[in-house]
Amino acid sequence: MRLETLIKAMIKKGYEVFESDSKPFNLNIVGVRDSSPKTNFFNDSLSVFWKYEGQWNMLTFQATTLAGLKYLKTPMNPKGCAILVPNQYKGVWKLDGHGKTKYTALCQRNGEVEVWRDDNRNTTPDCVGPKDKGFYGINIHRQWGSDEREYTGGVSAGCQVFQSSRHFYQFMDTCNKAADKWGNSFTYTLIMEGDLQSGIC
Repeated sequence: MRLETLIKAMIKKGYEVFESDSKPFNLNIVGVRDSSPKTNFFNDSLSVFWKYEGQWNMLTFQATTLAGLKYLKTPMNPKGCAILVPNQYKGVWKLDGHGKTKYTALCQRNGEVEVWRDDNRNTTPDCVGPKDKGFYGINIHRQWGSDEREYTGGVSAGCQVFQSSRHFYQFMDTCNKAADKWGNSFTYTLIMEGDLQSGIC
């Protein structure tokens, strides 16, 4: 994925692109959802990029921005499975403990997000219909299987999840460096793949 294309799409959507020449790791964290979502696969991407001393730096990883098949069919919420609505959510995430083991991830602790509620219990994620806004634990975390994991299964009930645990820890190393420079508050921007082509959702 070309950085210039990603930045252009963000600007066209009216989203802020963070830049700084005074300190490194002023992070832009951007998920790109496949325009034809496929259930149970890591077919989205998550990029993190920052500018320092006039030079852009960028890392891109394979991920999923959708819930896995397990939670589409048996949602945790009676209203239906959570699917994060594309938007820029400023300062909503922080470094905190995720899951039963409380390993460090980016957790939705600082603000609300908007989600669709897929409540028909089938195998297709529905990115339409009624929306809820609130604190739903839409975290950014690793999967718990092998690094060769192909299917998302039960690793996400609506969170943004890395396909590779190694890549997740590379990402977290960058986030820890950012927190040291800018504080424990992170913005996440989710766009659609089509936005990269037209700039229009």
